[in-house]
Order: sequence, then C-alpha cells, then structure tokens
Amino acid sequence: MNCKAELFKSTIAVEADKYEIFDLNLVADRFSFDLEKIPYSLRILLENLLRRYAAGDVGIETVEKFAGWSPESSASLEIPFLPARVLMQDFTGVPAVVDFAALREEMQVNGAAPEAVEPRVPGDLIIDHSVQVDCFGSPDACDYNVEREYQRNSERYTLLGWGQQAFDNLRIVPPGQGIIHQINLEYLADLVKLDNGLLYPDTVLGTDSHTTMINGLGILGWGVGGIEAEAVMVGEPFYMLVPPVVGVKIHGTLAPSVTATDLVLKLTAVLREHGVVGKFVEYFGPGVEQLSPTDRAVISNMTPEYGATAGFFPVDIKTLEYFRTTGRDPKLLERAAVYCRHQKLFYSSAAVQPEYSELLEFDLAEVEPAVAGPTLPYQHIPLKSLQKRVETDISREVDGHSTTPVPVVIDGSEYQLEPGALFIAALSSCTNTSSPELMITAGLLAKKAVNLGLQVPSYVKTSLAPVSRVVTAYLDQLGLLDPLSQLNFDPVGYGCSSCIGNSGPLHPELVEAVEEKQLYAASVICGNRNFSGRISPYTRAN
Repeated sequence: MNCKAELFKSTIAVEADKYEIFDLNLVADRFSFDLEKIPYSLRILLENLLRRYAAGDVGIETVEKFAGWSPESSASLEIPFLPARVLMQDFTGVPAVVDFAALREEMQVNGAAPEAVEPRVPGDLIIDHSVQVDCFGSPDACDYNVEREYQRNSERYTLLGWGQQAFDNLRIVPPGQGIIHQINLEYLADLVKLDNGLLYPDTVLGTDSHTTMINGLGILGWGVGGIEAEAVMVGEPFYMLVPPVVGVKIHGTLAPSVTATDLVLKLTAVLREHGVVGKFVEYFGPGVEQLSPTDRAVISNMTPEYGATAGFFPVDIKTLEYFRTTGRDPKLLERAAVYCRHQKLFYSSAAVQPEYSELLEFDLAEVEPAVAGPTLPYQHIPLKSLQKRVETDISREVDGHSTTPVPVVIDGSEYQLEPGALFIAALSSCTNTSSPELMITAGLLAKKAVNLGLQVPSYVKTSLAPVSRVVTAYLDQLGLLDPLSQLNFDPVGYGCSSCIGNSGPLHPELVEAVEEKQLYAASVICGNRNFSGRISPYTRAN
C-alpha cells in the first residue's frame, strides 16, 4: 500500500456509488488551518498538490508550507501542477502531434511498439484558427471559406486526421465546429473528473492565452507555451509559484442597458490600473449571483487583457445549471455537486469570505455602455464620450495621413472616405459571441436597423463568425439571422477569424487608399485583440 497516497484519502458517497478523493478537510485537520479562509482557486491547487505528493513529486513539507498560506505569504513556494487535460488550437497543436508522431516513428525504427507512445495527460485539440474571411455578405460565404480553409491546410489536416484515430488520449475537433474556448465550455469541460474510482477537479492548461475563459465555470485553467504544454502531455508537471490572489467583491446591479461586454471592459481597465500581472483574480460577492455563467465566461476570457494568470469564479448553483442545460450527464452533475460541497469548493453568498492577498470592491451599478480602443483592449471609452474621443484620436494619429477625404469607387459607387473611415465590422470573438444574451442583442439591433431602413456601405467588410453552431441555431430559431444577413452579416465560418487577423483581403481600392493616399482607417469588432494593425494591417484604429 502506498502510505503517501492513503494519508489524505477518504471516501464519499453519491447515491449508491462510492468514490475516493484526496480530501482537503483531512489536510486542514492535520495542519490545523481553516480551509474556508483559503481562496477557492488555491483550494484547487492544494488538491492537485496532494496528488503530486501521493505520486512522490513533492514531500510532506511542501504540503505543510502550502497549508500555511496566508495573505501575507510571499510567492516563494514552488509547486508542481499537473492539470487534468491540455487544450490546444491548431496553430499550437500541430507541433505537438508532429512530435508524438516522430516519437512513434523512432519506436518503430528501434523495434518497439509505436502504440506505446501515448499522451499521459489527455489532450483536446480544436481546429479553429485557420478559417479566413475570403467571402462575406453572402449566404454561401461559410461554405466557400471552409472549402478554402481545407485547400490551404490539406497537409496539416491530413496529419491531424491521422492523429485523431492514432491516439486514444487525444480528442481532435475538426474545422467548422466552433471556437476552441466555446467548444471547451459547451462540450469538453467535465467540472469534476472520474478516473479509476477517484474524483478530482477538472483543470486545464492551454496553448492559447484565452484558455482562461473556462474559469467562468469554476474550472481552473490558463495559457502556457507550447513546450510547457507538450511536457505536461508526457506527464511532466508544470512548476509554478503559488500566486497572490486578488479578491474582487462584486455587488450592486447592472443597469438594463448595460451588457457583459460593458462590464468586462470596465473591469479590464480597473484591474489593469490596479496591477494583477502574475496573480490570480477571484470573483465573489452578491453581484456574482446576478451574472450568468456565460457572462462570467466573458469576464474570465479577457484575463490576459487585464494581465492576470486566471480570473476565477467558484462553482455555484448557476454553474451546475449551465452544465445541465448544455446536456451533460446527470450522474456527472450529481458527482460534481457532492464533491464540490464536500471539498468546500462550492460557493454561495452565505459562505465564509476567504482571505485574499488584496481586496477590491466593484459596483455593477457604476458600469455604463462603453467600447475599448483605438489600439489597446484596456483603453476604456464610455459610449457617451465616443465621438469626442474618436475625433481626438484621429486628430492625434492623422499626422502623416491624409487630412482630406479620399475618393474611392467600390462596386460602381463612389465614396468620399474621411479619416477614420470604417473598413471592417466583425462579430467575431470568443469573448462576446459566447454569450447568448450578447448575440441575441446583436440580432435585435440588426432587426431594428433593418426596420429603420439603415444599410451598410458596400466597402465595409462585414462578418459574423459564431463561436459554435449552437449560436447559429438559436439565432435562426429567433428569426434574427435574416436581419443580420440583410446587413451583410452572414455567417462566414466557425472559428477565430478577425480577432486573430484572419479578416481576409479588403477591396484593392481600400488598400490603395491606405498605402498610396495615406488614409487613416478603422475597424469595429467584438474581439479582444484590437492592437493597431492586428485585425488588418490597413486599419490603425480598432
């Protein structure tokens, strides 16, 4: 018997079934500390550390030192963290599959069974970063863009097709299904894992910075480099310092005209100014109960933009309801509910407030409609100040650009394009298009615009890149796809498009207006990567 493994183990019952767990309550009893005073995100790290102790990766003194965590603790304790799974998109996932293929080839050359090479930690690879907006403003745009995507990436996709059937511990989601982080929310996340009778929290390390989106569902995860992710997949823990945790107590109520986007833009500006780099941010308070899990995911998604490692919402009753409505196995939900409550990972307003390294108060009532830009996602602009700010930004940036209208002819129509002319309008981002409330709002806004007889100029490149096919389904059921289409916002594909610079080509006349006549152009997007030139090299303001 492994004495280390048994030291902190206990058994819990879920209906007629019994499961083993590494019990946080036993650690609290052994080292005499109040588990409820430790932030929820660190409780998950502590449980992970118990399993690393049982595996022999650390000694009991490391567990004891972690158990002595306090807000005054310096970030000097290094711990090994082995997540439940690794999440990859195609740009960063292909090298991992290539390396595993090379290992199998080497095994075969040396007379060993190549099938012995298998990821020790499960991997999920979602192909979502290769779609490009070649065609737009047409009902056939999505089919055309997917066809072009396969043509451009046939060799890579052949490799991934092989990997899909070759490895038991690697799930690959093919192109045209959705954005990596939404697929993670809707399908891949388990909340609590079951492995040979042992229950433990679902945790994720990903090769994309916005892996943090999963924290909106109470699942701890963040982005790392490709080498670190590959090391984890072969069973090597990710070594990290125990981070300071900034508690954000949310209270108040959002005004009816305020969206989750407005909220996250304000939070991003506040947290960026406070300074949260290298820290966990943990949200709690009565205001959290008013936020849907998809709204929380919007906030967690933009963690890289406010600079933290993770932006964590503990599991609560709304989390379980989200898993229920997205079709998860009822047995999984029952196990998760019992497990999280036993381990004190379940949050309610009646719960004891943990102690935090730093504490911020955030009033939802102070949030107002806003945008961010023109070049950084934490440049917060209240909507009421937008016109003045844009005029100021253009006057400042226009040095070296044309200060007079530039005439262009597009599709037989002549336009006089002023400095700041809009080239791209994109509904494309895992941050915002994951929220049904936000997407339905966009559809209703389109319907209102059509009813008012508004039109989009033909030179503006429009696109709707839903995060998953679920989005298209509910917009269609609500009769909102048609008004979006009438404004040329037809679905162009299911994946990261404009927000990672895959906006596709612009009209040659627009390119000429920028390159030869120095027009200062702009885009408007619901993305989170609005750095100058990222959406398109021809749009300076985004």
